[in-house]
Amino acid sequence: MTTLIDNTPPRKKVAEGVEQSRGVATSPSTPQSLYVKRTKLYPKLAHGFYRNIKWFALFVLLGIYYITPWIRWDRGPGQPNQAVLVDFENARFYFFFIEIWPQEVYYITGLLILASLGLFLATSLFGRVWCGYACPQTIWTDLFIQVEKFFEGDRNARMKLDKAPWSVKKIFKKTSKHIVWVLIAAATGGAWILYFHDAPTLARDFLTGHAPMTSYVFAALMTTTTYALAGHMREQVCTYMCPWPRIQAAMIDEEALNVTYRYDRGEPRGPHKKGATWEGRGDCIDCRQCVAVCPVGIDIRNGLQLECIGCSLCIDACDEIMEKIDRPKGLIAFDTDANVQRRLKGEPSRFNLVRPHTVIYAVLFAAVGVLMLYSLLTRSTLNMNVLRDRQPNYVQLSDGSIRNGYTIKILNKETTDRTFKLAVDTLPSPVVTIAGQRSDASLEFKVPADETSDFKIYIAESDILGLDQKTDFNFLLEDIETGNRTTAKAIFISGGPK
Repeated sequence: MTTLIDNTPPRKKVAEGVEQSRGVATSPSTPQSLYVKRTKLYPKLAHGFYRNIKWFALFVLLGIYYITPWIRWDRGPGQPNQAVLVDFENARFYFFFIEIWPQEVYYITGLLILASLGLFLATSLFGRVWCGYACPQTIWTDLFIQVEKFFEGDRNARMKLDKAPWSVKKIFKKTSKHIVWVLIAAATGGAWILYFHDAPTLARDFLTGHAPMTSYVFAALMTTTTYALAGHMREQVCTYMCPWPRIQAAMIDEEALNVTYRYDRGEPRGPHKKGATWEGRGDCIDCRQCVAVCPVGIDIRNGLQLECIGCSLCIDACDEIMEKIDRPKGLIAFDTDANVQRRLKGEPSRFNLVRPHTVIYAVLFAAVGVLMLYSLLTRSTLNMNVLRDRQPNYVQLSDGSIRNGYTIKILNKETTDRTFKLAVDTLPSPVVTIAGQRSDASLEFKVPADETSDFKIYIAESDILGLDQKTDFNFLLEDIETGNRTTAKAIFISGGPK
């Protein structure tokens, strides 16, 4: 008997599958809407390997989010002891042993570039693995769905409850669910603001009504958005609000691993009676369990679709059915479109992880990572900036010498006070003064720990005949105790010949 297999590639079925999975009839004469009215979904609880991975990711990532603000890190006297802190008031970002100053914002830029390249690489290799396991929208939506299942039951029970008339029991279940949702959302908003202030102090002030008004505003904002996005909008966020489903098309090709319905094995599909032969048909019995567990309500058998977040729950659901009907697992699995076509041609499957764009992403990711690591390891704890006075450019003193004024900013990134020695080079006979003090060689400055101090410096030069109108020179700053040095270029204006 000849086996009938639909050889249409999944990518050509996408548009039709999106509408069919949402119960929308399609025809050539029917105009396609850019927005489909939301049909409430009742995802069924899945069991299996990938569901366990999602449980693990959920608990670990939520644990990191809620616990991190409470981790302490000793930075010395007068320094914040919160391990991760975005301190807007003092213009600092603390991450364990790393302290980022405003002028080092390029580190934040580097982290964003690393995150982007990592996401590009992961997507080109494994599809939307980020969306399925680590995206905050996925994590909190999954948590809210589990709360919903706890109070209202699994898929069939929730559908039955929604169709039932209002009763005391129904009101209790619905109210309890929303109360827990609000509590989770409030904990999410409360944890968010703890990243911007000392967590124990802010938590106490928040509960006693003494916290800054901005804390209440942002906590309320995060609470509202978490409740709305995870509790009500859910898959609509992924489909209509998130740009990533559209961007990912540039990273995915026929060799990318995605959650794939192996239609070379599953077609033609249809119900199967126990004891009947499997000759002339595929392994898919059209049970639709893959649709029942899908949190975005699609039918993976229609191929790769924009809504699919790659959560792999359909794999668990299908494997469970395959065990019951005594067929091999893996009818739905992580696979590539190219492998499906190879098997249809009688060729063996193979996985090509090393492809031009994956190599490019990996090389760029490694290069940016190494550059940032080198920058951190060689990062100086001392910085000096010089700003020359321009009004006036210079002043001629009574003895005929020319004086220029400068403002020097010394940045001490250490957690202890430091004393520095200042000198200048190149100028023939400079006289450096500050606050009435005079030195022909150097000056000493004390800069408090983790602060920037400004000093007004005057340099007078009597030997101006050998100087150009503009003469380049350097300020030399040295830590007296450690010998750590830094330099800053400056210009001396003499008013002499060009």
